[in-house]
Order: sequence, then C-alpha cells, then structure tokens
Amino acid sequence: MPHPLPRLAAPFAAIVAVMAVPATAKDKEPPPRPAEIEALYACRDIADPTERLACFDRTVGALSSADEAREISFADKETVKKTRRGLFGFSLPDLGLFGGGDADKIDHIETTVVSASDAGYGRYRIEMADGSVWVQTDNDIMPLRPRPGQKIEIKSAALGTYFLSLEGRPSIRVRREQ
Repeated sequence: MPHPLPRLAAPFAAIVAVMAVPATAKDKEPPPRPAEIEALYACRDIADPTERLACFDRTVGALSSADEAREISFADKETVKKTRRGLFGFSLPDLGLFGGGDADKIDHIETTVVSASDAGYGRYRIEMADGSVWVQTDNDIMPLRPRPGQKIEIKSAALGTYFLSLEGRPSIRVRREQ
C-alpha cells in the first residue's frame, strides 16, 4: 500500500503558497523616486549656502527640462483621487502611479444616468454622467428601466466584480465597458 504522504504534499504546498501571497503583497515597497527629485533633495545636505543655491538652480533646471520633455510628471493628491475615480471598474496593474494602500482605494462611486439602452437578453447598457459605461452581466430583472438623471451607486464586490444600485433598489451585477 503506498504511503499517503506524497499525495498530501502537493495540496499542502499549494495552501502554503496561497497563504504567503497576502504577506508578500503587503510588504511591497513604493516605486523609487525619479533621479531628478533625488538630486533636488540631495541639495539640502550641502552646507555652503552658495554651493547649495547653485545645486538647487542646477537641479530645478534639469527638473523643469524633464517636465517640459514629458519625461516626468507631477500630480497632487486631488488629481490622483480624480484619476483613480475615473478608472474605477477597470482592472489595471498596480504600477504605483496612483497612490497606494487601502486608504487610497476607491470602493464605490455615485453618479447619475445619462442614457440606458438594451444590451440583449433583458440586460442594460448604462452611460453615466462621469462618462463611464457599464453593462449588466447577470440575468436579474430591473423593475424599472434606468432613466436620465436617476442616481446610481456602483460598489466593488469580490473577485473584481461590481454591483450597481439604481436609487437604492436591489443591485444588479455589472462590468465596466468604457
């Protein structure tokens, strides 16, 4: 009779690997700062005021040139928040471009309906005031057709799915089309 240990080794290894993923995802370091920014920060450490000013002038000039050449870009917190909101519903890789961490994560949006059309099989395709377009993916029947001006809330759900609620009515499952 074969020993049961080899049959248990593969499932056990898979469970350990899955459990290790969240631990490594949390420890992810932020992306490195651009060299132009590091050079600017390094100027602060120069003791001689004349040399420090010359360093600031030189590095700000390089930073300005990189900005004009579109080799580097800047965004304040409000711009990042607006960009994240505009991308809500799309599956994008985490490149560290739009902030990070759960504190910055957007888990729902509120907007209004601009138009709704039939997407086939009793489903709807709904265009929102923010320019996004969402398509119903489940077979749940909405009691009323969405009308322009109605309030919509879209919440993220498990495994990259989303729920849309029209003026507080029961939710339907949707995906972002554009």
